[in-house]
Amino acid sequence: MRKINVLPIGYSAIKSVIETGYYVDKTSYAQALIENQNPIFIARPRRFGKSLFIDTLATICNGEEEVFKDY
Repeated sequence: MRKINVLPIGYSAIKSVIETGYYVDKTSYAQALIENQNPIFIARPRRFGKSLFIDTLATICNGEEEVFKDY
């Protein structure tokens, strides 16, 4: 049986998205937010990646660099 790739819609964990193969590297944006050190309000429409980006920031800040080793 052929494996069907599914777009990571509704995923809120960066590790899960990377495993699907549909990950787009946004770590440069994350780095800019972290270095800015000002409070940021992230307002985006429903189901538009807010939780996923917050999980990406948490993964970076927790020093889990092995998650991003291929990017």
